[in-house]
Amino acid sequence: MTLSATSDKLVLMGAILGAHGIKGEVKVKSFAAKPSDIAGYGALTDAKEKCRFELSIVGTSDATRGILIARIAGVADRNAAEALKGTELYVARESLPKLTDTEEFYFADLVGLQAVDEGGKVFGRIVSVDNYGAGDLLLVAPENGGDEDSFVVPFTKAFVPVVDIAAGKLVLNLPKDFFEVPEQEPETEEELREASR
Repeated sequence: MTLSATSDKLVLMGAILGAHGIKGEVKVKSFAAKPSDIAGYGALTDAKEKCRFELSIVGTSDATRGILIARIAGVADRNAAEALKGTELYVARESLPKLTDTEEFYFADLVGLQAVDEGGKVFGRIVSVDNYGAGDLLLVAPENGGDEDSFVVPFTKAFVPVVDIAAGKLVLNLPKDFFEVPEQEPETEEELREASR
């Protein structure tokens, strides 16, 4: 389970977080399974494919979060590096190696899959794959609903036992109480008195 999503043509590999030092080095957040692999795909592009970025990794800022220190060809000072802050780095989908492990997926291939239960009931489609530090999460949006009807599912074998890229779907195994809203705990003394009656 690796890499972030974008279009059929490009895959988001990382983002420039800002300048590092005064010689043009940048901090890069890598979304590759092995963070340093981001430099091995050749020149990366921005989302519009107008700018090319050739990275060379020179160090690690935070290995556990995939944050690297890199040089970019043609960027020689802090001002030029700082101007790139927030730039997302993409690679052409066809440049990625073919996956041979049936339990490993490019997130770009998951976006757009239909999410169904084991009986075939449709929940919606996968619109993004995110990770905020505690594991990969699938955002499922109903095909006919609004944003308020979207929900998040952990991308684990327990919750997602089947991923069938060829069939364009994945199976969700949700607990029976998954969509139940828990009762809110009373917060004030008055609410406590009312709850105890």
